[in-house]
Amino acid sequence: MRSLGEDDTAPETGAPVWAVFGDLMAGLLGAFVLILVLVIGVQLELASQLQTAVQQRQAEAQRRLALETTLAQALAGPLASGRVTLVDGRIGISGSVLFAQNSDQLQPEGRQLLKSLATPLAGYLGARDELLMVSGFTDDRLLREGNRLFADNWELSAQRALTVTRALIEAGIPASQVFAAAFGPEQPVASNADATGRARNRRVEMAPVPRAANGGRRAGG
Repeated sequence: MRSLGEDDTAPETGAPVWAVFGDLMAGLLGAFVLILVLVIGVQLELASQLQTAVQQRQAEAQRRLALETTLAQALAGPLASGRVTLVDGRIGISGSVLFAQNSDQLQPEGRQLLKSLATPLAGYLGARDELLMVSGFTDDRLLREGNRLFADNWELSAQRALTVTRALIEAGIPASQVFAAAFGPEQPVASNADATGRARNRRVEMAPVPRAANGGRRAGG
C-alpha cells in the first residue's frame, strides 16, 4: 500500500546494464589497441636490429675482401712459395721462416719478409683506422732443458710476437697501430703428433682488428 503523494513517475535509481557493459567493452578495446601498438613497436625494433646486423656483416665481409685483395697482391711471391698463408684476413707466417728453433731472434729471410709486409699493412690500417694484432704460437713440446732464455712455450710465443711487432714498427707501421699477443701451444692448426704438424703450429699470425669503442686497444683473445 502506497502512501499519499508518492509519485508514480519517479525514475529507477540503478544504472542500465547496457551502459556498464559498454564501458567495459570500451576499456577492453583500449587495452587491446595499446597492446597492439606495443607489439608493433617491438616488431619494428627487432626488424631495425636485424637490418643493422645484416649491414654490419656485409660491411665486415667487404672489409675482409678488401684486405685479402690488397695483401694478396703484395704477398704474391711469399704466398706462391708457401712461406705465408692468408685466410679470412689473417696472415700466417711459418715459425721456421722467422726464427730458428727455440729462438726469438729474427732470421734474415724473416726480417726481409716483414719489411715487405709493412707498407701494405700500414696503408690498410691507416685507411680504416684499425689495429694490427700480432699473435705468437708454438707447438706443445717442452723447451730443451738447456734453454735458459724462456720459462715455457708461453714466454717463447710472447717474445716472438714482440720481436715481430718491433720489426714491423721499425719498418714503418705506427706503434699506436700494432700490439702483440701470446697463445703458446693453444689454438693449434695441425696435430702435434708428428713433426710436420708441429712445424705448422709454430707460427706468427697478423690480423687487423677494429679499435675498441673507447678508442683504446682491443685485447687479444
